Amino acid sequence: MGDWTRLLPALSAADRRQVEAGIAEADAQVRPLLRTTTTYFWASSVTRTPEWAATESWPGELRRRAALAVHLEAAASSRPSGLNDVVRSLAAGEHDWTRADLVWCLEAAGRGWSYQDGAHLELPAMIAARLTPAELADLAPVLSALFDELVADHFTAAGPRRRIVTLIGEALDRATGRRVPSWLLHNGDEFGPLVRAGLGDVLAAPGVPELLAHCASLDKPAAPATWLRVLDQHLTTATAGKKAVRAILEAFAAHRDSVHDDSDRLLRGLVWALSRGSDEASSDLLARVTAAASAAPRQASGFPHAQRTAIAAVQLLAERDGEAPVRTLARLAVTVKNKAVRSRVQSALARLGALRGWSLSEVMELAVDDHGLDSAGNRRARVGPYEATVRVVGEKARLTFARGDVALKGVPAALKETHADELRQLRELVKGINATLTAERQRVEALLSEERTWAYADWVSRFLDHPITGTYGRRLLWETSTDGCGWSAGLPRDDGDGWTIAGLDGRPARGDRVRLWHPIRAGVDEILAWRERVLATGVTQPFKQAFREVYLLTPAEERTSSYSNRFAAHILRYRQANALMRARGWQAGYLGTWDGGYDSEATKLFGGGAWRASFHHQLVDAGDPRDYDVHYCSTDQVRFARQDGATWQPAPLADVPPLVFTEAMRDVDLFVGVTSIATDPQWADRGEDRFRDYWHSTVVGALTPSAEVRRDALARLLPRMAIAGRVTLADRYLHVRGNLRGYRIHLGSGNIMMEPNDAYLCIVPARGGTGRLHLPFEDDPMLSTILSKAIMLAADDTITDPTVLRQLVS
Repeated sequence: MGDWTRLLPALSAADRRQVEAGIAEADAQVRPLLRTTTTYFWASSVTRTPEWAATESWPGELRRRAALAVHLEAAASSRPSGLNDVVRSLAAGEHDWTRADLVWCLEAAGRGWSYQDGAHLELPAMIAARLTPAELADLAPVLSALFDELVADHFTAAGPRRRIVTLIGEALDRATGRRVPSWLLHNGDEFGPLVRAGLGDVLAAPGVPELLAHCASLDKPAAPATWLRVLDQHLTTATAGKKAVRAILEAFAAHRDSVHDDSDRLLRGLVWALSRGSDEASSDLLARVTAAASAAPRQASGFPHAQRTAIAAVQLLAERDGEAPVRTLARLAVTVKNKAVRSRVQSALARLGALRGWSLSEVMELAVDDHGLDSAGNRRARVGPYEATVRVVGEKARLTFARGDVALKGVPAALKETHADELRQLRELVKGINATLTAERQRVEALLSEERTWAYADWVSRFLDHPITGTYGRRLLWETSTDGCGWSAGLPRDDGDGWTIAGLDGRPARGDRVRLWHPIRAGVDEILAWRERVLATGVTQPFKQAFREVYLLTPAEERTSSYSNRFAAHILRYRQANALMRARGWQAGYLGTWDGGYDSEATKLFGGGAWRASFHHQLVDAGDPRDYDVHYCSTDQVRFARQDGATWQPAPLADVPPLVFTEAMRDVDLFVGVTSIATDPQWADRGEDRFRDYWHSTVVGALTPSAEVRRDALARLLPRMAIAGRVTLADRYLHVRGNLRGYRIHLGSGNIMMEPNDAYLCIVPARGGTGRLHLPFEDDPMLSTILSKAIMLAADDTITDPTVLRQLVS
């Protein structure tokens, strides 16, 4: 136990005799009942069994003594569960509890062990709640220390801990005369003390403590009508109630850190109190609270700062008018990793869209925040004698300063002291813009699996003139049509009097409808022509589009019908694979050596949420019974399901729309291509290994669709490079002629074989090895790896790395 036991006052011998009198006799009567009901411990509460009903007829003093006896049992034994309700049942009713009883119970709890069920503190908490302020006065120090230990405890189950904290907190408040309940905004996190220090007078105003206690009593995300009626009464009688609600929520929105479960419960009730107002300011604050509650620490992205608050706030936000709810929910839909919050965000967006007559995809589109940027992606502000500019450059926002016409290299030192608040706001703006840019890139790429079309004017405003989305839309291929049957492709071009779609011949394509170009709908000649044009114009697409892989249903998949084995039986580096799945928006349970942890199903929505793909994978046993970490996983089937109301119905592969199928399979190919052990250049040095056969067969195997696209990209890039005369592109390999030897680089795995004896060459390339070479896309790290290796090997006589040189001369 903690230091609070040192603060316990000594119990006199007379008081001890009086407390312990009759306990042995009461224990003799209650113990047979506990033994009889042992079989109920794990199934239900002991107090709900027929055997326990006999205690209801016991005299009050016998029940009191029995409660003390069971408390001793709870504090000193290792009984697994069931004693919480037993203690509360026996202690309920009118008992003459004394200060000596409380001290004795605390002594017993302090000598024993702390259990997850918290049963050893049930009786002390109940006794403390019934003593008078005079009886509690000298016990305030020990109760305060015990209270602080409990609110910081992450071992005791939430239900018992919260009940005990509330009772001891109420006793402590009576002993000290505190106006604001101790169990609200306590020291269990940084947020509670922060609010108490800054809003002490507001919290103690008449009616406010009662309002806060009621807010903390909400047990579910949705507030019952009776609870809301009481809430409205508190808001009416507490003159400073609405002010307190707003002030606490404003503090939380600015806090940006995780809070204690008790604070989370209070905040959940407070957002319901805030929602009783329909003004725009309340909607704006609710939006900021929703974003803050749904945010998560970088190192624990699945654990929101206040999950209970986030779930309630998301549902309330969807019912509000204005743009703030749409923007906030749309941003959360692509940034929140927690499954419970994310599913509610999706439901809230669908409900909001239904209320406003929009599809879910359109809701996401209309909600993109422009952060006050102009159409060129700039926002300027005066900061003292300087002009600050926030500018979107490529796919990043940057903050620069100038004085007059002179651009500065960094932030002026003087501003850091004289204009600290303005600088903080500007940096937060940059951070917010970058978050929106990241979310928008994911959203726009997800449109490739949808059959979406836009009216020409909507397309221009949403994808070209928008300062955030435009940084992506202006570098993508689009198609336009007048009748929805014949489509003409092109790149956006500003002709001075407006945007047009310029085709391969440079002439504007005419049409009043626009859709995103996808190679699965284009012929081979058109695809090759656009790849050449993208390279020739120097456009770096935000993601692969012209060079995008296409995955069509195979005869084998037509035979299996309900699943694809195309990417089964690969061995992946699990940590890297799981991280990549999450980065691509797939949700997956983490594999581990526990019950249910040996296999996992990664899922992702496609086609605007109408389809779900599932990628099955299993844990590969480490082979060492002492190693509980998961190093590798094996891949299995890919399946699809169609949304049917609130459920998902398995669908045959033949029924899956081609756009959905190709995009899902492309992701799975990416997982295999990037994280397979075959791409590990150091694997060959492991000697005997159970995966060696798989590694050898994969590193020289047939090319996947992603590797075939990589080959086509190389065919176009290599003639533009200085090493063009030293390389030859074959079916599966890039042949490089060095000055010392010849080499073959596999286009799928990136592994190198030296000629003429096919000896393996291990090179771990540094990043950025392609120098200034323009690449048409940035989401194929293997392409950069192959090019950097080819550049190095073409000048192998200049290599100085001793680990590489040893292999060349061996």
